[in-house]
Amino acid sequence: MSKLPDVFRQGQAQHQWKLFNGELGLPEKITCDVAIIGSGAGAGITAELLTKAGLDVVILEEGPLRTSTDFNQTETQAYNDLYQESATRATMDNSMSILQGRCVGGTTVINWTSSFRTPDDTLKFWQDQFGLKELNKEAMAPWFEGAEKRLNVEPWEPAPNPNNELLRTGASKLGITAKVIPRNVKGCWNTGSCGMGCPTNAKQSMLITTIPTALTNGARLYHQTRAEKLEISNGEVQGVVCSGIRVNGDRVSDKQMRVVAKHYVVSGGAINSPALLKRSDTPDPHGILGTRTFLHPVTFSSGVFSDKVEGWAGAPQTIYSDHYLHTQPVDGPMGFKIEATPMHPGLTSVLLGGVGADLAERFKHYPNTQLLLSLLRDGFHPDAVGGTVMLNIDGSPLLNYPITPYVLEGAKRSLLAMSEIQFAAGAQKVLPYHAQGRYFSNMAEAKAAIDQFAMEPFKTGLGSAHVMGGCRMGGTEAQGVVRADGTHWQVKNLSVHDGSLFPTSLGANPQLSIYGLTNRLATQLARKLTGKDVSLAA
Repeated sequence: MSKLPDVFRQGQAQHQWKLFNGELGLPEKITCDVAIIGSGAGAGITAELLTKAGLDVVILEEGPLRTSTDFNQTETQAYNDLYQESATRATMDNSMSILQGRCVGGTTVINWTSSFRTPDDTLKFWQDQFGLKELNKEAMAPWFEGAEKRLNVEPWEPAPNPNNELLRTGASKLGITAKVIPRNVKGCWNTGSCGMGCPTNAKQSMLITTIPTALTNGARLYHQTRAEKLEISNGEVQGVVCSGIRVNGDRVSDKQMRVVAKHYVVSGGAINSPALLKRSDTPDPHGILGTRTFLHPVTFSSGVFSDKVEGWAGAPQTIYSDHYLHTQPVDGPMGFKIEATPMHPGLTSVLLGGVGADLAERFKHYPNTQLLLSLLRDGFHPDAVGGTVMLNIDGSPLLNYPITPYVLEGAKRSLLAMSEIQFAAGAQKVLPYHAQGRYFSNMAEAKAAIDQFAMEPFKTGLGSAHVMGGCRMGGTEAQGVVRADGTHWQVKNLSVHDGSLFPTSLGANPQLSIYGLTNRLATQLARKLTGKDVSLAA
């Protein structure tokens, strides 16, 4: 396997791509056919399809442009350059951390490559509860297939690393189904550094796939350029006002750029997209903008084994179990998906819990430690309505996400399930991520303790890397911010193409759901604007 050249450096040299850094200054005004705000999963797919239809596209990204030349597998640099708020983004009360991308390519640059289609029961729930009759399994299948071919999504064939294999071992001994995860990679070097940007260009993120295609087709990319506000009047967007920013998010100056387009696509991701629409005073007659924002609250459990695990090496996620998603109805007690967590030292130092001497003692077992996570599926029960995106006094987004007893009950069951899997796999001791957590030497001891845990915010270790909802689709304007085709119910030249469209969480890692849905929406938009039928490159 050979390392590919830096796609952006090569593209700039061969095609003279139109790249602009907002920190270095912006023009007063530019015009285009379509302005796309964001450059992640939804924006990338949209940009490729619209430029293939011959449209003049401008991509506006508030994060920096970093490419494979810059990716040196160093956590501190990656968190600073590639993540929202330098990887310190959290819910409003700081009870749950949120890992989200902020760079050209968005979260697709720093995710762990797990690629799942939207679960059938999730689509069925959307049809029944939100009037999205068109989004059924059969109708969505070709859109997922097109995205999978474009991004080389295939089940991982090499042997899983021990961190993942132990999940399969424990599940098998308990009679629980565990399967191989599809990944969007090509020529993967198995370095394990997916969360820090792929240094070999193996990960088929928007950074090396759709954004380069769009640029070659003539798109203009403005990075370190924040969309501050949409100017809306008479039911249409008249322009978007942007500021040049530094990598730390500070504005360079008071000078702003106005982008005037025929159509506008908001693809800033859940949290940022609803916040932009709120800053813009976008019509919201039913008071639903920013509501039903979901996170897949995540719990963690570590196990110490006699043999080395070295969970920092190898593909980060290759095995999963959906067993606990299906032990109850979709709208019953909170279900959860179990996966492995990559174990780079900075991230692991948080997920082992403890400080000082306690953390130092836990790190003594670092090479022999295995780490599991559970994605809790929120949004399907009246007591799991997610959170609400609000605006801080400076206009920046805040997410108020109440951690309800319903969520915490699911968290407790997930801690029990992960502990049982780890002991079944041969763990010598297991440590659930909770303020009252300590090493337990057998399942009976762990169960007795976990049953008595004070399941409260801050005591229960929670985090998330999946943000969904806030600009949800709906079959009527009372059910959604946008229509089933992604266009805003009250603003006719405004669309939303990202994970904020989802009416619930998914119960699966969201990137392929965004790719597949956006493939459908952007193809429809291209046809609407140009009359042309386009498809993603093979």
